[in-house]
Amino acid sequence: MARIKRAILHAKRRKNILKKAKGYTWGRKSKITQAQTAIKRAGVKALADRRKKKGVMRRNWQVNLNAALRKYEMSYSRFIDALKKKNIELDRKVLADLAVNHSKMFENLVKKIK
Repeated sequence: MARIKRAILHAKRRKNILKKAKGYTWGRKSKITQAQTAIKRAGVKALADRRKKKGVMRRNWQVNLNAALRKYEMSYSRFIDALKKKNIELDRKVLADLAVNHSKMFENLVKKIK
């Protein structure tokens, strides 16, 4: 039986690994084993940070809302409480967008709640 050589597969796998590790520092960009571990860790951290990003964005929306509401002498917490009591179901993303980009509509909303 003929012997099977896997040099082509090895070279292809190595090329793909090193392509993903492009831009890394020291041996992580040129040595396969170091590159593999660096790529795995980068993937894990990327996943965790995608999860974290949702909380960061929510906090940014809250800060933007609070800053916009100070003009109308209202705090963020009282505004959210009033929204819930009036059964207005707008999420923080939409409210922050209204506050930043559509100030007249946001002003009408605040007056309706007061």
